[in-house]
Amino acid sequence: MQIAIPLFDRFTALDAIGPYQVLSGVPGAQVRFLGPEVGPVRADNRMLTLLAGERWEDLPEPDVLVVPGGVGTRMLLRDERLLDWVRGAHESSRYTTSVCTGALVLAAAGVLDDLEATTHWMERELLGELGARPTPRRVVEQGKVITAAGVSAGIDMALRLVELLTGPEVAQAIQLGIEYDPQPPFDSGSPEKASAETVELVRAVMGQLEVEAETDAATAG
Repeated sequence: MQIAIPLFDRFTALDAIGPYQVLSGVPGAQVRFLGPEVGPVRADNRMLTLLAGERWEDLPEPDVLVVPGGVGTRMLLRDERLLDWVRGAHESSRYTTSVCTGALVLAAAGVLDDLEATTHWMERELLGELGARPTPRRVVEQGKVITAAGVSAGIDMALRLVELLTGPEVAQAIQLGIEYDPQPPFDSGSPEKASAETVELVRAVMGQLEVEAETDAATAG
């Protein structure tokens, strides 16, 4: 079973690594990190680099597609090279999935047209503008398309995906193996629960990351 996780400049690390950790435990599965070119790809905070062992096109028909998010997704919405690859991969995949703003990429590729889908809470409006029907649910299944909300929701999505691929026993074993038993110290994991001050702080930080990403893209262009 071939599982493709496409990387791109300024991806969010946990969006890719969370599902990787879960899905790499599936018997017979091979998780492959792909990039625009073979080589290092830097995460959104520029502190972490992952190695893309192959280009996106080197795996045209993965069994499972997992598109991570990150501020770099904004530039991908106009990247016809990646969008064409996503469309082709979706045609033959058993499951097409996303984490966080990876849903924006699926939507831009036409995968989410008129489907319910979720993404990071800050980008639900944009998701709707791209043709999906946004919902605040943490994990949304629409046939073979599964979308997960922000960042940490990718672990939940991946465990559900393991259940669909292999059954609940393997999924539960992987959950235990990684000791995924959330007991957060704060009840501040959604904009509905967080204080107004916390929401605005997150908006400010994310806004700054987006400005930096756009500046980098303009400089590179």
